[in-house]
Amino acid sequence: MTDPAADAPGASERDDIAARIATLSELVEYHNRRYYEQDDPEIPDAEYDALVRELRDLEAKYPDLASPDSPTRTVGAAPSPLFAPVTHAVPMMSLDNAMSAEELLAWGQRVAKGLPGEQVRFVCELKIDGLAVSLRYEHGRYVRAATRGDGRTGEDVTPNVATISVVPKELPTDAGVEVPEVLEVRGEVYLPVPSFERMNAAAEAAGERLFVNPRNAAAGSLRQKDPAITAKRDLAFWAYQLGEVVGGPPLPTHMASLDLLRRLGFPVNPEIKVFESLDDVVAHCAHWQEHRHDLDYEIDGVVVKVDDVEQRARLGATSRAPRWAIAYKFPPEERTTLLRDIQVSIGRTGRATPFAVLEPVFVGGSTVSMATLHNEDQVKAKDVRPGDTVIVRKAGDVIPEVVGPVLSMRPADSEPWTFPTDCPGCGSELVRLEGEADTRCVNPGCPFQRDQRVIYFASRVAMDIEGLGERTVAQLTSTDPPLISDAADLYSLRKEDLLRLEGFGEISADKLLKAIDESRHRPLPRLLTALGIKHLGPAAAQALANEFGTLDAVMAASAEELAAVEGVGPVIARSITSWFEGEANRAFVEKLRAAGVEFGVPVPRTPRAPQTLAGKAVVVSGTLEGYTREEAEQAIVARGGKSPGSVSKKTFALVLGDNPGASKVTKAEQLGIPIVEGTEAFERLLETGELPS
Repeated sequence: MTDPAADAPGASERDDIAARIATLSELVEYHNRRYYEQDDPEIPDAEYDALVRELRDLEAKYPDLASPDSPTRTVGAAPSPLFAPVTHAVPMMSLDNAMSAEELLAWGQRVAKGLPGEQVRFVCELKIDGLAVSLRYEHGRYVRAATRGDGRTGEDVTPNVATISVVPKELPTDAGVEVPEVLEVRGEVYLPVPSFERMNAAAEAAGERLFVNPRNAAAGSLRQKDPAITAKRDLAFWAYQLGEVVGGPPLPTHMASLDLLRRLGFPVNPEIKVFESLDDVVAHCAHWQEHRHDLDYEIDGVVVKVDDVEQRARLGATSRAPRWAIAYKFPPEERTTLLRDIQVSIGRTGRATPFAVLEPVFVGGSTVSMATLHNEDQVKAKDVRPGDTVIVRKAGDVIPEVVGPVLSMRPADSEPWTFPTDCPGCGSELVRLEGEADTRCVNPGCPFQRDQRVIYFASRVAMDIEGLGERTVAQLTSTDPPLISDAADLYSLRKEDLLRLEGFGEISADKLLKAIDESRHRPLPRLLTALGIKHLGPAAAQALANEFGTLDAVMAASAEELAAVEGVGPVIARSITSWFEGEANRAFVEKLRAAGVEFGVPVPRTPRAPQTLAGKAVVVSGTLEGYTREEAEQAIVARGGKSPGSVSKKTFALVLGDNPGASKVTKAEQLGIPIVEGTEAFERLLETGELPS
């Protein structure tokens, strides 16, 4: 017979476990204050979640060592003394997390066990990365708003929330539904990504501290003592739950409560879905994990709830979270790691860019060992130093970047990093002109610049020469004598040249030569991009190709003619004409011509379409009969308009075809943007520039 005490830890081990529990408790409480009270988290959510999970696991295994006031048994943090306290009539609970499909399915099994033999419907909501608030209405009038606080007591932010345009101030009496005598609406205040980017751009221009992410910006904007500051921040709100309700219609399901909220004028996220099967729930979560960046607001997971209110009551709750709901968390896009060194790379234009050499860390779906630091000012603003533990962010396909240091973990002997004075490629002095953010190597013969120009020429956005990466380019330029001195020399490479290089055999040499040969026939927009002219990217290159047809026509055009092209403008135009005035650049173009690179096809000159939409932004969503998406957008641009991908306050009209995006329609309705439906109405808009009456 096994002795149960045999597996119990000894006294020394118990002391270590108790010490670890105490340490974890202190860390979690510290980071709770940073996150909830100061709106200035020091570590990413993933690191915080790992601390909480370790503490919870230890407390479950050794319950006699757990403290009654452990942070695992509380919600959020105590409200700030800067705001008046508000006691929630119904506590605002937290949610347990599922970090994988397996954990989500395990939660589903617990739900099924609690409701034996019953059919369960699940409601899936996007987990908005913002600040939870509670709005209270009495007799249809907005009377109070409060933050979640510690779940029982929050902060009174009534005047601040009142500045959010989509929050109703009075509920309609003609919505065909009885308005409850008391209605408490829970939801998330958030900052749309475009608004966040504008805020940070303005802060950077003013030399002010940047916000780390939209969630912090939203929280900091809402928790201002002066509501006038909040009013300038373009905050938004999604309603997703009810708290206290007195009177009103019966609400037997969660979806019924959301329908009530919609009818009373509250913004409810259009991506909410109902599923009968947990397997469908898992598939839905996987979909949004892949498409999380398709939205103009940030999400960090999917919240899954039992729909039936009576079933919820029987499932109950723990001290901090309901058993009828769970948050499926997406893999982290932010992690902490060690910053080993800061080095500088030299780009094709001579721009010197600092970058971080990191202890490899898995983040955003891949292992990251280097991350951009942008420029000298950003390094100073973030004050990151070799030896720091830093937060690294990688969202989707975005280049990894260092967000900032974890100051509490900075070594005592740390020294600020200083930008080098000499180019690491050629030893020339690095120059930063007055009024510019970038530092540059101004030596045109710099070998680093030469290599980067070739690499860019061969990149996917340019001539797309498969197999010609940094390593191969470095080999081609470092032979004695060099096999190539610029990108045009690629077209004179021979097979025997490549076979001299390490790593090349018959097959790989033939493959690269074939890729180089095929690049001779790339369309003009790619060639224009490949030239590496400052400010000239793929979009403007496409516009120039559409207008002029050939590289020779672009070279012959004046700055005024170039600037008149939609999407080009005077800055790009001056950069293009200046580049072609350079004798070395003209010689490079002629080398490409001699190598057989195609320079485009002349385009017939057609009369310019009437500028009926001059200065107007028209968004297209869905499929219009007779138009591809690109053709519809080109028709708008041809008439002087703009066709952005998202709806904003500046949008003139939203054009709807078949199967439009629900989020665009919702945003247009919230902002009062006119909606034009169908091909006939779209063509009338193109012809007249006026909205249908």
